[in-house]
Amino acid sequence: MATITMIVIACIALIHVYILWLEMFAWTTRAPKVFKQIPRELFAPTRTLAANQGLYNGFLAAGLVWSLFIRQPEWAENVAAFFLACVAIAGFYGAASASRKIFFVQALPALIGLFLLVMF
Repeated sequence: MATITMIVIACIALIHVYILWLEMFAWTTRAPKVFKQIPRELFAPTRTLAANQGLYNGFLAAGLVWSLFIRQPEWAENVAAFFLACVAIAGFYGAASASRKIFFVQALPALIGLFLLVMF
């Protein structure tokens, strides 16, 4: 994998680690400042649901990080492509169902990563 592709994948993984932290550990403290469209009184009762979502974001981050440590290039690229595709699909779904901003935070970086993976 090209260095630029690996950097983009690492950045996407970091975004998902941040989302994990936000949804699992800071849902009632920091998340209300990030998700201003959600009424503040809904954060406490949705804490468990958010933590579950955060865990899934952690799995995406783990898969992307894993792809960076696979020594066989073909397998590294296949694993990266799978997890980038998962991120892109989740980003498209989030943009369609929750907020268009999710497209730019999740789907677009994943699509850029997939493009770089194919091109380099």
